[in-house]
Amino acid sequence: RSPAPVFRNQRGQRLTRFGIRYILAKYCRRAVVNCPSLKAKRLHPHSARHSCAIYLLKSGVGLPDISKWLGHASSDTTNRYATVDLDMKRQALAKAAAPRTSWGPPAQWRQDTSVIEWLESL
Repeated sequence: RSPAPVFRNQRGQRLTRFGIRYILAKYCRRAVVNCPSLKAKRLHPHSARHSCAIYLLKSGVGLPDISKWLGHASSDTTNRYATVDLDMKRQALAKAAAPRTSWGPPAQWRQDTSVIEWLESL
């Protein structure tokens, strides 16, 4: 026997995915009044799941943990969330070391003329 539903519809039954889609569409229609750009977006219940995965990824949570959180049987399913957005690229660049502008003293072999003469003879 399954546990009692957490979310119920108007008839007191378990809320289905169709019910969730209906509720989301209803509130999206209301939100368009304050945010007209929502009208052009195709929001669906999976959008919240995807947003959660992206938020976890940006927060530094590893893909294996995100996979478990989402209940994916395969890590391949989770890998599609691993797309890197522009903000994540900026953060990665900020963490990277600055390129070397100086290479320090010349290498030992450059100072030894016999090595250079030998290399030139090849």
